[in-house]
Amino acid sequence: MSDLKVAEILSSPSAEEWKIKKRSIMTRWLQIVNETNPLCKPVYEITSMIQEDGYIRKHLKYATEDGDEVPALLLIPDASAGMVPGILALHPTDANGKNDIAHPSGRKSRQYGIELAKRGYAVLAPDTITAGERIEKGDQAFQTKSFYDRYPERTAVGKMLADHRQGAEVLASLKGVDEDRIGVIGHSLGGYNAYFLASLDQRIKAAVCSCGFSMFAGDPEHHRWGKRDWFSHFPVISEWIERGEVPFDFHEILSLCAPVPLFLWMGRNDPIFPHWKEGLKGILEVQKVYDVLGQNDSFEWVIGSSGHEFPSAIREHSFQFLDRYLKFAIR
Repeated sequence: MSDLKVAEILSSPSAEEWKIKKRSIMTRWLQIVNETNPLCKPVYEITSMIQEDGYIRKHLKYATEDGDEVPALLLIPDASAGMVPGILALHPTDANGKNDIAHPSGRKSRQYGIELAKRGYAVLAPDTITAGERIEKGDQAFQTKSFYDRYPERTAVGKMLADHRQGAEVLASLKGVDEDRIGVIGHSLGGYNAYFLASLDQRIKAAVCSCGFSMFAGDPEHHRWGKRDWFSHFPVISEWIERGEVPFDFHEILSLCAPVPLFLWMGRNDPIFPHWKEGLKGILEVQKVYDVLGQNDSFEWVIGSSGHEFPSAIREHSFQFLDRYLKFAIR
């Protein structure tokens, strides 16, 4: 909302104050996400396997506690020596879903799944609801009406997070994958799903968010996160918006990731999230949390001049960030 101001996370931060504040933010976050389904044992079926240049691509489906099946691509690097780190690669708002980032048919500027596999990571790229193989018959991509008809009390974000948490379970269970070195990366839709996941799942040891962070404050699209004709993230948010309120702002959710290493990229000319100045104010508040926890180097952020893109130089920087905390970390 354009008339909202960025709230300070802490006026005079201390580690003890942050513990209290974190509990408050987490409680509000979980109430809005409204996802209570537990995880199940990692069960999956591999349906095909193809050798590519530098990695093997497997198509699989993994089970979720609510009886769903999540189609995903699993990329396994060639000639890996010993245990390798794992990455959950989350796709942007593209109808092709996982194929956009983990299949050669995807856009060249979005193939971070393939690029990480060639770098030595085991990569799991699932389809979110309403994308890829999960577009329901008669629906267009990213229409959530069918989901809410079936699950009126749930949220699309809660379902995506439940599926991604189950994906992390599957990834960690794979032979040759180090369950203590699991990370997440995403752009746009995948970008905010990445830090949402890192805020809740202790399996995630490093996260990358590209063009996925924005604030309620200053947002020209008032119902971006609420009830819409296509993808409705949390319908109840619209009730808050109509009252001129919000239950939290997204820098508070970003702060829940601390002290997990987090790299964040934003573009000043992003037409999707144009209110980057409010985003910067939020980022500076999150930096306070990492600083007070003695982890100031673990939060890296870059604001550039590009649009809603994940430029090659920024992708390379994000990969080096993941390498530092997942490939070369001393454990």
